Amino acid sequence: MNSPVPAGKVAAVVLAGGASKRMGAANKLLAEVNGVTLVYRAVQTAMQSGASEVIVVTGHEADLVREALSDLDVRFVDNPHYTEGLSTSLKAGVGAVSENFVGAVVLLGDMPRVTTKTVNALIDQFHSNTDKPICQPTFDGWPGNPILWPRRFFSDILDIQGDIGAKRLIERFSEQVSKVDVDDAGIHFDIDTPDDLK
Repeated sequence: MNSPVPAGKVAAVVLAGGASKRMGAANKLLAEVNGVTLVYRAVQTAMQSGASEVIVVTGHEADLVREALSDLDVRFVDNPHYTEGLSTSLKAGVGAVSENFVGAVVLLGDMPRVTTKTVNALIDQFHSNTDKPICQPTFDGWPGNPILWPRRFFSDILDIQGDIGAKRLIERFSEQVSKVDVDDAGIHFDIDTPDDLK
C-alpha cells in the first residue's frame, strides 16, 4: 500500500556561503551578468517558484551577499563554518527549514541558468509521487541540480561532513530518487572559474 502523497509546504534553500576559491580574489556570487548578480538570479528563481519560503545561506562575505539581495523577501541564515566546506552550508539551510514544511529544494547560488519551471517541476513531482520522494532533474539523460529532499531525509543531510554536497546520499538512496526530465541545460551549468563567467 502506498504511503500518502506528501501534502504541505516546500521551502527553497539557496546555498550562497562558499568562498569561491577557484575564482581567485573575486566572490563569484557577486559577479554581475547583464547587470544582475549570480546570487540574485538564483534567489529570484527560487522566489518565483512554488516554494512557500526562501532561505538563503550566507557565509563568505555575508554582508555583501545580504546587501545584494536586500530588496528580496527572504530569510537569511548565516553559516559560521563555511570554510569547512559545502556540507556545512547545506546543513545550515536544511536545519533552518520551518518545522511544518514537508520538504526543501536545494539550489546552488552559482547556478544562474536553472529555471523556475525546473524548480516547479520538482515540486509537482514531489507532491504527486510517493514511492520515490527525492526529486532530481535530468536533461539529456544526465542528472543535475537542484534536488528536492523530503523532510524524512533531513537527519541524513545533517550527518554529512566535509566539502561535499548530498551526492553520496543520492547514491545511497538511489531507489527512492525520482528522475524528472526537464528542458533545462542550466541544471548542469555552474560557475567555478572566471572563464565560466565569460
